[in-house]
Amino acid sequence: MSTIQTDAASVPAPHSQIIPFNPNDRRHFIGGSDARIIMGDDENRLIRLWREKRGEAEPEDLSDSLIVQLGTVTEVLNRAWYQRSTNTTIKDIQKRVRHPVHKWMAATLDGIVEQTGAVFEAKFMLPWSFTEEAAAEKHMAQLQHNMWVTASRSAVLSIITGGGKWAEIKIYADPLYQHLLLTAEKKFWRCVQRGERPALFNIEAPRPRLEAVKVVDMSSSNQWAELAATYLRTRDAHGQHEAAKADLKKLMPEDAKEATGHGIKSKRSKSGAVSFEAYGATEGSDASVQ
Repeated sequence: MSTIQTDAASVPAPHSQIIPFNPNDRRHFIGGSDARIIMGDDENRLIRLWREKRGEAEPEDLSDSLIVQLGTVTEVLNRAWYQRSTNTTIKDIQKRVRHPVHKWMAATLDGIVEQTGAVFEAKFMLPWSFTEEAAAEKHMAQLQHNMWVTASRSAVLSIITGGGKWAEIKIYADPLYQHLLLTAEKKFWRCVQRGERPALFNIEAPRPRLEAVKVVDMSSSNQWAELAATYLRTRDAHGQHEAAKADLKKLMPEDAKEATGHGIKSKRSKSGAVSFEAYGATEGSDASVQ
């Protein structure tokens, strides 16, 4: 299990209200799946979404998308597997929640983890395109949107891959990401209301940060082997070098701007930092060192 860590302390927590599920009114609000398009870099998809929200185009028919259908049919299994693996309960399945202030923001939930209040999201991913980092980044906009709407502090991605792997990824509310997301969604919704053609937001959102929990064996990496050999070969010499440099700094008089001798020149900057360089017989390696 991996955890994406951000500071959730400053995220506002308005009380959201659950409203009846109505699959026919998606053009009247921005949902989690819309957030991913709004924060994305595909202008054609953004324009299509804008036309759908304005009622100028029918929603895209995804019945022929095998990946989408696999996600749909595996959702029940995914939820059951998550509950069994984590000893938790998922509630509010397929409930639609509207933001109490921004009525044009809503979320259709895969569920809420009863014990923690975390937003639950079930996903299916192909095995050759799955990494935890890629999964977190791909679904970040949707999760941050849903957390904002529901005033949740955290979310969990429950992922089943086509290779028979299950992964749980915890994600926490990110105030900076949610600020950028809200700004982008407000701009998009104004375009929907006024009929103005939207433009890509073109702001790089914060990347999700995974907690380091893995232990990996790098024995098969040739580059690792070469660098490891260099590290081991130079470790003792580097330690001696750093110790000599520290002692040389102590020997340099405090009122000296420059000191030379035995192939070494030291200089003191206006800020008081002392740097060294080789000269004379060892001039071939005269790079300055601090």
